[in-house]
Amino acid sequence: MGVAEALRLATAQLAAGSATPRLDAELLLAHALQIERNELLLKQRDLSVPVNFEALVARRASGEPVAHITGTRDFWTLSLRVTPDVLIPRPDTETLIEAALDYFRARRAPTRVLDLGTGAGALLLAALHEWRDATGLGIDACAAALEVARDNARRNDMADRADFRLGDWGEGVVETFDLILSNPPYISTSAELPRDVLHHEPHMALFAGEDGLDDYRRISLQLSPLLAPGGFAAVEIGFDQGQSAAILFRDAGFHVAVRRDLAGHDRCLEITRR
Repeated sequence: MGVAEALRLATAQLAAGSATPRLDAELLLAHALQIERNELLLKQRDLSVPVNFEALVARRASGEPVAHITGTRDFWTLSLRVTPDVLIPRPDTETLIEAALDYFRARRAPTRVLDLGTGAGALLLAALHEWRDATGLGIDACAAALEVARDNARRNDMADRADFRLGDWGEGVVETFDLILSNPPYISTSAELPRDVLHHEPHMALFAGEDGLDDYRRISLQLSPLLAPGGFAAVEIGFDQGQSAAILFRDAGFHVAVRRDLAGHDRCLEITRR
């Protein structure tokens, strides 16, 4: 069987359970061939289908995320290792980096960056990639997630600039930061999720109480002593939390604007001191 036919059949097999069946098939075949997806698309007439491709497709059809099968996920300009211990980085979260870039475009670049709930380290490492003179701290309540983040810092040559610490949001942190980033849990415990998310990603990184606001309540009360004068915080929110999450930070004394993602959904709270 040729590559084109294998991709067609895999796409059809994945169509029932994936919103991106063709992309999934291409990523899995590229992974099986140990090449980049672009190379697969350019050279598919010259390639043969590996024997393990069918098994990879079956794993995806069963609901396992592509990122867990391949072990990697691209975020911003980085390639990150992911495991079931961390939330899979998503393109929507890049909105926070875009917000930070806009804020600091006409200001002095940040030198200290804090990532609350760092997971795989995606936000912290993306920021450190943009500001090469900065250093940062990533905090997470999961020790296994921190090991993934440390590995990603090493893989992307930032281990000397990124420190990681076990902790409960900003509790116990005594310094201030020019830039604070966070993608906390914000899903209601009663929400219905796709099976690949519900059964394969860590619930502690997803759910935040009945209204999805529990962790915003905690972060909003801890933020003031962490944010340096003139600093900026970008916090991810769910598409329907633009007002409910923002009011918690306004009540804590901050100016808050809501930024939308490329799909036009509320995605990021842009937080500064009044």
